[in-house]
Order: sequence, then C-alpha cells, then structure tokens
Amino acid sequence: MPLTDQQIRALRPDPAKTLKVFDSGGLYLEMTPSGSKRWRFKYRFEGKEKLISLGLYPLVSLKESRHQRDDAKRLLMNGLDPSAQRKAAREVAETSAKNSLESVAREWLAQNSHKWAPSHIKTITLRLQKDVFPHIGMRPIADLIAPEILTVLRRIESRDAYETTHRVKTNLSQIFRYGVATGRVKSDPTTDLRGALRPVKPTHLAAVTDPTRFGQILRMMDSYKGGIVAQSALSLAPLVFVRPGELRHAEWKDIDLNAAEWRFIASKTNTSHIVPLSQQALQILRNIHPITGTGRYVFPNPRTPDRPMSENTINGALRNLGIPKEEMCGHGLRATARTLLDEALKFPPHLIEHQLAHAVRDSLGRAYNRTSHLPERKEMMQRWADYLDELKEHLNGQ
Repeated sequence: MPLTDQQIRALRPDPAKTLKVFDSGGLYLEMTPSGSKRWRFKYRFEGKEKLISLGLYPLVSLKESRHQRDDAKRLLMNGLDPSAQRKAAREVAETSAKNSLESVAREWLAQNSHKWAPSHIKTITLRLQKDVFPHIGMRPIADLIAPEILTVLRRIESRDAYETTHRVKTNLSQIFRYGVATGRVKSDPTTDLRGALRPVKPTHLAAVTDPTRFGQILRMMDSYKGGIVAQSALSLAPLVFVRPGELRHAEWKDIDLNAAEWRFIASKTNTSHIVPLSQQALQILRNIHPITGTGRYVFPNPRTPDRPMSENTINGALRNLGIPKEEMCGHGLRATARTLLDEALKFPPHLIEHQLAHAVRDSLGRAYNRTSHLPERKEMMQRWADYLDELKEHLNGQ
C-alpha cells in the first residue's frame, strides 16, 4: 500500500538501524537512527541497480517526491539515466556559477590585488557587493546585455550618486574586458552605454590658494585647543601634505627622526614613497613621541590606541575653528601646496608632483623611483615649511 502523510509522521526511529519504508514504483523513505527522513528512488539502468536521493522529508513532501520519481521514470522511458542527467545538470550549474558576473569579478579583483592598494580593492568590492551583485551577480557574464547593465546603473543614479554610477560602469567595463581576455564573454556591453548616463559635474576639493588667506588659516590651525593628538596632526598636515588617510595611519616604525624621513607605501599608487621632514615637522613629531611613541600609530585613536585617529579628525578640527567646508578640507591642503609651491616658490612641477606621490615619469617615459631627486625634495620641503612660517609671521607683523 502506498504511504500516507499520517503514516510518515507516526514513524519512530530504530536506534540500532536505518529503516526503509516503501511507497510505490521504487520510491521509499529512509529513516536514520537519529530520526532524519530522506526520500530515495531505486531503479535499474542497463541491467544495474541504481539509487538517487530525492531530498529530505518534510522539506520534500510525499506528493513532491512522487513527482520527482515520475520525472525520473520518464527519463528512463527515453533511455536516459536519471543519475547521469543529474550529474550533467550539476556540472552545467557549476560552470554557470564559475562564469557568473560575480565569479569573474572576484577573479578579476584577485588578479589585480598585487598592484592595487588594499583600500582600493576594498572600495571596489564593497561597491560591487552593494550595487551590482544583488541584481546581476549570479547571471552568466556571457548572457548580460547593455539594457540589463543600464538598469543596474539607473538604480545607483536614482540616488543622485552620479560619480558612483560612472565608477561602477568603469569597474564593470574592466570586468567584462577581463572576461573577454579569459574567454568567458565575447565583448564588453558597457561600450554601448556611451551617453546613456547623466554626466558627472566636476567637483574640486575645497582648497585655499591665496597666500594671505592661507596664512590666516594656518594661524587659526595653530590656535586649535583640541587634544594633543589632534593638535599635532593638524599642525603636521600642511607641512607634509600627504593624503588624509596616510597621515592618520602614520606609524612610528616608518619614521626616522635622525634621517628626517618618513617612508611608507602610498595609498593611491601602492608604491614606496618618501616624505622629507622639515625641522618644523620634526619638532612636532619629537613633541608627541613621548606620548604616543610606544604604540603603533603616531596619531592613535584616543579611545582605542591600537587603531588610528578618526578619519573625521582633521576636517572636524577645521570646522571647530570656523573654517567652512566650502573653503578648506584636509585633502585640500595638497592642492594648496601644489599651487603655492609652483606659483609662489617656483619649484619645478615634476618635483611637486613627485612629492605628492603622483605617477611622474622622466623624459624617456620611465617612472621615477622613490629616491629620485631626494636632495632637491628635501630642500623643497624645508623651504615650504619656512614659507608657511613666513605667511604666519607676515600676518603677525600687520
């Protein structure tokens, strides 16, 4: 007699053995000593007895297990082995998963991890995880077409995140080109989206380039009454004009006070970089060394010293001093230095760009290494520090 749901629910496990309760047509329920129940279908193919699993009860109901049994029987009637068909379907699914957009994207990220900064890899990964993978990540990359990608980009655009939209489009184009190179897709469909997105309005990080006003801001920065860590970071920032993230992640092991050098890996280019330290910068570091010098970071977080200070520290200090965000931000100090080193102090642009840790090449197209023009850059950094003092003293004498 065929099984009923009432009979199945009434079954009790045998602690000594696995029970088999037959339904019909080769279908039976297998119950382990632990009480779990699994559907199985027994059949013969080419003279051999074979067995396939149809799932756990009650996730797979009695009715559904019979449907699966009947589907398997139809395959047998057509001369096909249900087990072999399942294996082939799994292989197709695995191949599809391997060639999904998400899989190819993660492979592309891994291939570039050796030349990109970890922070850059993290940014792209989070961007894709938030805005792309949930929508088309599991789609085979070869099946994706321009309208599908545009739909994804439109979702980002609807948040007025126009710059992010274009960055995601660029990342997707890079992924598709990698897919072309590895034989997973024939072409990059993002090329068909040219002109389909709203343009990004160019924005410039707030920076003061008027010497008189910059001198006023430097005087205001010197008057900051926050904690010693924030004070020191704020005072050092215009002297070294590194990226804000590089300043707050500064580590004592990378700073040689005797050689007057700070050597680290530039976050944007993932290349070695040297910041010659002026006498003014050295004085700031020597003053804070007795306070934070036994730890990892030059500017540790006051609550958790094993972490660097908050990314909002510098900009927060500027806001507390009454300097509006439209006029100056931490990153804007780099633009200020670039402009005034060129226009006021007349230093060669290639020295300035090299000190900004930008990619600079010589006349033969070769990238300068970190020690290139180091004596000239040391002279420039000391002259820059003296110039900042002059701007402040000029105001003091007025």
